Amino acid sequence: MRTARSRRGISVVPGYSALRAALFAALMAACVPGFQPKQFHTNPDLYAASLTQYDKKRWDNAILGFERLTLDLSARDTLLPRAHWFLAMSHEQKGEHLLAATSFLRLAETFPDDSLADDALLAAGDSYASLWRDPGLDPTYGTMAQSEYRLLASIYPDSPLRERAQKAAVQIDDKFATKDYETALQYVRRRAFDSALIYFKDVVKNYPNSFRVRDALLRMVEVYRNPVMNYQDEAKETCITLRTAYGGDPEVAKLCPAPGAAADSAGKPVKPVKPVKPAP
Repeated sequence: MRTARSRRGISVVPGYSALRAALFAALMAACVPGFQPKQFHTNPDLYAASLTQYDKKRWDNAILGFERLTLDLSARDTLLPRAHWFLAMSHEQKGEHLLAATSFLRLAETFPDDSLADDALLAAGDSYASLWRDPGLDPTYGTMAQSEYRLLASIYPDSPLRERAQKAAVQIDDKFATKDYETALQYVRRRAFDSALIYFKDVVKNYPNSFRVRDALLRMVEVYRNPVMNYQDEAKETCITLRTAYGGDPEVAKLCPAPGAAADSAGKPVKPVKPVKPAP
């Protein structure tokens, strides 16, 4: 079991209690008549029955049962964090990523010392990430996913999930970098080169470990060399950065040949052409 270094007041979606009540009422109306939480006289019995519904992939029934348990179980009941976990997992299986993330975070917030707390943070990040698949869309959920991944790595440094969270955070960084990179390309197409450079530089500065850094630097050289800009000194400095970081890259070598190689090519003697003997 891990021990959290510090607690964090995880922000739960406003009106969550009302949302839960409305969802529960809807599920009561839509649920298969054969499964009704009120039929079970003890919480352990309801938990076992809800788990059976989960295992059978009857997500609505599972949500109905685990939702009731999260409302009825006492705070000290060891089944409560498990009920939150399976409630969140049931929402996730249905593709209800926002509800799943909210339930995962409630678990992590309420039981930071539970063995499921770090699992819940990772799962919450994954749920938010599922809501931001296209870098061109609003990045709000990407930011929220990034927050949960980084929080896991920060307060559970010994968690076996820490490496997975860090890799997931890098993937989110790549999406943010791609978003800025594509915005820069749009400015290039509009010939708004100064604005394009701002976004290319943001990629390099804010996401130094992203694969987009190389692409941004290459495009910066092209913009600097554009006759409209003609920033030759900046182009040379950027080429030095590219050759240092990506020395064996063919595209880098083509766009930014090493000075020695360029000089050798320029100074290479031209083989004389053998004169053609005139016809008699």
